[in-house]
Amino acid sequence: MKFAVLDFETTGGQPADSIIQVGLVVIEDEQIVARYSSFVHPEVSIPPFIVSLTGIDDELVREAPPIEQVVAEMQPFLQDSVLVAHNAGFDFAFLQRALEDSGYFKFNGMVLDTMDLARICFPTLPSLALGNICTSLEIPHERPHRADSDAEATALLWLKCLSRFQDFPLLTVQRIASVFRDDPSDFAWFIDQEAARKERSADVDPDSDRYFRQFFLAAEDWGTDSPERDEAETSRHLGMPFPEFYEGVKAALRESFDVFEERPAQDQMTEAVASAFGDSSHLLVEAGTGTGKSLGYLLPALYYGIREQKKVIVSTHTINLQEQLRQRDLPLLQQIFPVEFRAALLKGRSHYLCLRKYEQKLTYAEYEHGREDRLMAAQMVAWLTESERGEDEELHFGRGSMEFWRSVSSDADSCLNRNCPWFKKCFYHRARNEANEADLIITNHSLLFTDMKAEHRILPGYKHLIVDEAHNFEDVAVKHLGSEISWYSFVNAVTQLFRDGRGGQLPFVRNRLLHAEDISRDKAGVWIEAIDEAQPALLDIRERWEELASLLYEMLAFSGGDGGEGPLTLRIPEGRQPAGWGTLLDREEELYARMTAVLKSLDKLIVEMKDQEELLELQGLVTNIAGGIKELYRHRDALRFFLKQSDSGFVYWMEGTTQQRIKSLQLLAVPIDVSAMLRDALFSVKDSVILTSATLSVGKTFNYITEQLGLQKAASENRLRTVLLPSPFRYREQALMIIPRNFPVLRGVKGEAEFIAALTDSLAEVAKAMNGRMLVLFTSYRMLRQVHGELKDRLGGEGIQVLGQGIDSTSRSKLVKLFQGGGTSILLGTSSFWEGVDIPGEALSCLAIVRLPFQPPNHPLVEAKSEKLKEAGQNPFMKLSVPQAVIRFKQGFGRLVRTANDKGIVMVYDTRILETYYGKHFLYSLPGPKIEHMTVGQVVPRIHEWMEGEEEA
Repeated sequence: MKFAVLDFETTGGQPADSIIQVGLVVIEDEQIVARYSSFVHPEVSIPPFIVSLTGIDDELVREAPPIEQVVAEMQPFLQDSVLVAHNAGFDFAFLQRALEDSGYFKFNGMVLDTMDLARICFPTLPSLALGNICTSLEIPHERPHRADSDAEATALLWLKCLSRFQDFPLLTVQRIASVFRDDPSDFAWFIDQEAARKERSADVDPDSDRYFRQFFLAAEDWGTDSPERDEAETSRHLGMPFPEFYEGVKAALRESFDVFEERPAQDQMTEAVASAFGDSSHLLVEAGTGTGKSLGYLLPALYYGIREQKKVIVSTHTINLQEQLRQRDLPLLQQIFPVEFRAALLKGRSHYLCLRKYEQKLTYAEYEHGREDRLMAAQMVAWLTESERGEDEELHFGRGSMEFWRSVSSDADSCLNRNCPWFKKCFYHRARNEANEADLIITNHSLLFTDMKAEHRILPGYKHLIVDEAHNFEDVAVKHLGSEISWYSFVNAVTQLFRDGRGGQLPFVRNRLLHAEDISRDKAGVWIEAIDEAQPALLDIRERWEELASLLYEMLAFSGGDGGEGPLTLRIPEGRQPAGWGTLLDREEELYARMTAVLKSLDKLIVEMKDQEELLELQGLVTNIAGGIKELYRHRDALRFFLKQSDSGFVYWMEGTTQQRIKSLQLLAVPIDVSAMLRDALFSVKDSVILTSATLSVGKTFNYITEQLGLQKAASENRLRTVLLPSPFRYREQALMIIPRNFPVLRGVKGEAEFIAALTDSLAEVAKAMNGRMLVLFTSYRMLRQVHGELKDRLGGEGIQVLGQGIDSTSRSKLVKLFQGGGTSILLGTSSFWEGVDIPGEALSCLAIVRLPFQPPNHPLVEAKSEKLKEAGQNPFMKLSVPQAVIRFKQGFGRLVRTANDKGIVMVYDTRILETYYGKHFLYSLPGPKIEHMTVGQVVPRIHEWMEGEEEA
């Protein structure tokens, strides 16, 4: 097969734009046999952004041949070839227009995309961008964004994919081919050709013992007995007091590193955690970046847990930190800890693949979203040849493929447990088994509260808990101890059971019953009749829900927005419901009764069918339906809870957007105060809970977090200790905070226009002074969008790329990679960029904070909390709003200095930090940077002076 691998550089992203460079590589018999490249003279000037991206400017293409000549030279290479490109739709559109404009017939051969094949052959790639793939697979790529280099890299990637595909086990290749069997695409034809080639050349598979139910699996059966620990050896090492033990471990640490840095703060933390475990007290520890807090709590946790034979749970807020603990910290501890230990990581069920549901999906070709579902299914067939854990975090998800994952992920409602043919291969039960056998279990806040709601049936029993990223603990508690229902989740629950005559679980089972040979026609007929009665009833439920949701959305749109395009929010205060609420209650009453009747009839059907499940081989299908029924019961109850406002301790509100209208509708009900719940369910019943973060204190005290989390009782009983650790970084030498004191104040519409104009001017000047390398944190997405376009125009000619969250990408990780790879970029971010973003080194040398991060005072939860505080005679602003904003501000500030060698500037454009009585709380809570205020005109000279290390003014 002959492949022509093509790449274009262009003046823009539309086919009407001009080609400025062509790169072409020809492959035959899996060898590169020819290359062609040429610059192209465009009819227009090359935009500054394209110049900065490609390095191709007007001068470079001034003497280049016109597109007609280049097409004539390319044409022979394209004949009888299969066209290959990375993101082929882009290059193919430009090729067709160039051919047509040059007087040639359009290309009518096969067109293949390296992104599709790379996704299947290397399913765990973190990104499908060509440069990132080349880095991951160690493919040479000398000049990214040059067509000749891009085409060469794409050709090498294609060859690597072809080789990898042929290396798959025969069964895997055949299974992938079966996924595309009824697909008419060029890619399906290619996969079929490759499968036939594999079948012609395949020998007996030496690893055929890894075949199970038409899959080749990397994962072994779980449940093998773990080796017993040597108790004498354990006693010898862990029988000594902790300080003595710790010194021995530190000696092993020194030997493990060529350069070992003493960390007094880490020593203090380690001793504090060990003491808290030893005398059954709770502990709050603020430990900044660079402390080494992971080892600071893991070492004493293992010492105490193994010595006392008690499990210790470590909970994080983010998956990123879980993975860091698994991949970096625990392997280090395995090397230096003197006793063997077992550690396990347990995530929420939905993070694990359910092999039974996935097998059913492939067997019955349930590809509801066409091409994307098939690609995802094939990618996962390949993934199973290498995955030991079956976690979603390992996979690269294409746009829209999360929907496929949700349909095949593990869930409690549809689990067959030991009756499942996949039970001994099950990824979730493997993780549960490992957790049950482990000394140390790493999980996340979400699963911790899910376990709490499930009466502790998920996590192994524990009395000792470490909460990392504890500044998020209250927010996660609020979310998980409340309820949420959306238009989409309700509709999806109904359509999973019945979409139409061919779609959904009920029609699928009905079709199986029609053709079942091992059951009487009478019994099958009764069940088919029950399904036929349920299907229109489910359609009626969906229609009733949509009518009710429409009324709710109308109420939200009328009262919940400011008339703009922003998000809509409407609180439903207890006893003060909007006009028309009674009508909604009547509609809910009817929907509740209808759902109860239908779900009860389906419950009865499921019970009857389960008696015959082995004969019908419908066990899994019936269990899926049972899971769908339970989900609809939950939606029914959540809707009633919301509309009847069943608990006065909750706050109720609706959210949505003007763009997606009813489809964006969400109904939320969350507890106003979770402190009592946390006190009773956690701090009063656990022996020791350690809470740690880089941002727990406000004004050097823990009063705020103690009250929010319900730790006052523990404090009054002398069961609460607090430790505020000094930062290991030299902030006074590493970070300069500049506050332009004459900056406009943001007040009213006129004030906003003046503020944004001044902000854009200053950001542009600072970006030029810093040569990009700048992260700008906003509190308003609307303001981010306003600034983004203006900055892009101003900085494009300077070779500085401007990246905006939600504009250039919605993926935080993708934006961070683009920012780090760009070298001279400025990244504008909102809420999710204030924490958890780690960009060490010179890639980030300037942080700009546009506004102090106060939560909107009219947010329903903030409003409800404020009302409670006022009733208690307290000042909500100082008691709630300021502490929340201070912690958020500290998180944002922490994005700049990530290592001992980082140096940079923090710009704060909110003069309230200088001019108000509460501003000092923000400044006093910081870890000691140099703080200066000056006029706007003095900012850039001071930046140059600071960054060049000259004597300070």
